[in-house]
Amino acid sequence: MSLPEPDSDALAASHALQHLIAAEIARQDGAIPFARFMELALYAPDLGYYSGGAAKLGEHGDFTTAPEISPLFGATLAHVAAAIMAQTAPRILEFGAGTGKLAFDILTEAASAGIEIEQYAIVELSGELRARQEAALAAFPQVVWLDGFPDSFEGAVFGNEVLDAMPVSLVSKAPAGWCELDVGIADGRFVYIERVAGADIAAQIAAQVPEAEQLPVGYVTEIHGVACGFMRSLARMLTAGRGGAAVLFDYGFPAHEYYLGLRASGTLMCHYRHHAHADPFYLPGLQDITAHVDFTAMALAAQDAGLDVLAYMNQASFLLGAGIGELLMRSDPEQAKTFLPQSIALQKLVSPAEMGELFKVLAVGHGVTLPDALSAADRSYRL
Repeated sequence: MSLPEPDSDALAASHALQHLIAAEIARQDGAIPFARFMELALYAPDLGYYSGGAAKLGEHGDFTTAPEISPLFGATLAHVAAAIMAQTAPRILEFGAGTGKLAFDILTEAASAGIEIEQYAIVELSGELRARQEAALAAFPQVVWLDGFPDSFEGAVFGNEVLDAMPVSLVSKAPAGWCELDVGIADGRFVYIERVAGADIAAQIAAQVPEAEQLPVGYVTEIHGVACGFMRSLARMLTAGRGGAAVLFDYGFPAHEYYLGLRASGTLMCHYRHHAHADPFYLPGLQDITAHVDFTAMALAAQDAGLDVLAYMNQASFLLGAGIGELLMRSDPEQAKTFLPQSIALQKLVSPAEMGELFKVLAVGHGVTLPDALSAADRSYRL
């Protein structure tokens, strides 16, 4: 791989994290589950990718998200939130708020449009990102930060590219059945070690992967146990109150599109300085590690825990149904210097060649309905 070289401080931090992971491998008789490796690489205190101090988003980070592309994204979600809050309470909860750009745009649009937001709560695991959020949102006194799920919540919940960053288990089809891929060390490097899948992983494979036994030997894929747990926690939180809805944006597929022969190596990807590659062992702590989302598994986990599946569709259908085009037209098309950049940014969000088809939206809730235009665009039958 030809990737940008990290500076000496970043390299030292990665080496420290590698030593921490190696020590845990030694304590666990030479191997740990890949999900545990991914958890440490992303979230180990002070050293993991999301808990360390390196910039993650934007031009100088590793990737760019929808809120960074255009304020129209957040402005559109402000009106979706208004429809949900009108049925519940004037509160918003955001998981993984990044730089705070989405919250800033939602709150700015709400102030302009007369949408009441009594509280905007953020659950953020990254100390570096929380500091950026606090600076960006200093003008909005209704913003508070939480360390985890509240016991109950009424209102609108948003998560943009949250599910894809949750640790996954890696499994591989062997001649004798499914194996779990653990992480060990050989010749001073992290390597995969196969072991027969335990009962818990085998049960998850049976529940998550359609026709799992028909897949070819050597097939590798991901099991989304942590993300399914997140959906169950979301359900407990929303069903404990009068109601609310969660709208989750991410890249992924329904199960029947996820587990295909063309994805025989899985969907695990890493992002470093706007370069994408597939080696999770490269500079742990300095790169993002993600997997595509199995939206069928997410929807079933939420439904089994008591939520309704309100809608599933691609990002283009959601944003257009939620009125992003009308918000763009508040700018005068004759004023090319202001209108054209916004129009180009909107195209990135909705074009099938950009984010419009790759990114999907899953909405789940309790005691609420979505606006008619979004319900009409629902494709949850594809799950």
